[in-house]
Amino acid sequence: MDRAPGLSVRLKLTLSYAGFLMLAGALLLAVVWYFLLRYVPSGPLVGYSLRVPSRYDLLRAFAPKAAAAMAFLLVFGLVGGWILAGGMLSPLTRITDATRLAANGSLSHRIRLPGRQDEFRELADAFDTMLAQLEAHAAEQQRFAANASHELRTPLAITQTLLDVARNDPNRDTGELVALLHAVNTRAINLTEALLLLSRADQRSFTREHVDLSLMAEEATETLLPLAEKRGVTIKTSGDMAPTIGSHALLQQLTTNLVHNAIVHNLPEQGTVWVTTSVHPGSVVLTVENTGEKLSPHLVSTLVEPFQRGTRRIRTDHAGVGLGLAIVKSITQAHDGALTLTPCPAGGLRVTVQLPAASPRGGQVP
Repeated sequence: MDRAPGLSVRLKLTLSYAGFLMLAGALLLAVVWYFLLRYVPSGPLVGYSLRVPSRYDLLRAFAPKAAAAMAFLLVFGLVGGWILAGGMLSPLTRITDATRLAANGSLSHRIRLPGRQDEFRELADAFDTMLAQLEAHAAEQQRFAANASHELRTPLAITQTLLDVARNDPNRDTGELVALLHAVNTRAINLTEALLLLSRADQRSFTREHVDLSLMAEEATETLLPLAEKRGVTIKTSGDMAPTIGSHALLQQLTTNLVHNAIVHNLPEQGTVWVTTSVHPGSVVLTVENTGEKLSPHLVSTLVEPFQRGTRRIRTDHAGVGLGLAIVKSITQAHDGALTLTPCPAGGLRVTVQLPAASPRGGQVP
């Protein structure tokens, strides 16, 4: 932002200190004049052999000393104010330097202002917290961009290979080639749509309305029932109405992703998925739990990262694009909720999504 040049804060404080001292000195002199010199006669006393100084004599003797005192107060106020202002504003210099470094792209710098708590240190601590969050977000975005580029490059490379094969072998049956190209193209479209959905959730660019998580759980279960039957997985749903406020499309995607993930990453045969909803004071909870292999806490902590698919990067017909739980995390955060992943002792994963409950009037419960 372009601004007109002006005085520095340090100079303003210096002038303020000096002005205050000058005003205090002037008031002191006025008090001396009012309460002392007014009682002195304006002329010489007649009839006394001893000469008594008049008001003029006292004023002539007092004025130079008063002027010297005011000059001293002015110099003392300017010098002392400049030093005091510099000491008080030195934290702002460190904050300004850190701001410039951050503006140039260096987010690793921290102010770490020492001393007891005051307004400047509170500002410095808040700035350090902001820098830490920005650094973590930037690192996450870099990892996401790198992974997204890798994932998008794979179907494009496969498409290029298939096209080269078709060009080098014109007599080859095109039916199989078209089928492969269709599958690769579908995967690229699904990945692109998932990336757009993730970006939409991160930007919170959606309309909020009254929704019920229990109805969404039933709809997701009915939609994915053929996939569950094909993989030999049983889905069990239970729970109460769970009203909340948010995007119907995004929350439906969240529920569908959780159920789909629980079906795909399950036991090869006779697996089970439990989908439950519950209501708590001020919040509603959606829980999706499944059977499966045992997961370590460290592995579970990485599952919400983009393009992570369990213990390995599998590519089956229903493996997805590796953004399922990442989208769930982003949608949950966009709705001011909390996502919790817990490995089950016997194997499998329990995912809990806690969202603010809706009030009877349609707003969120405070």
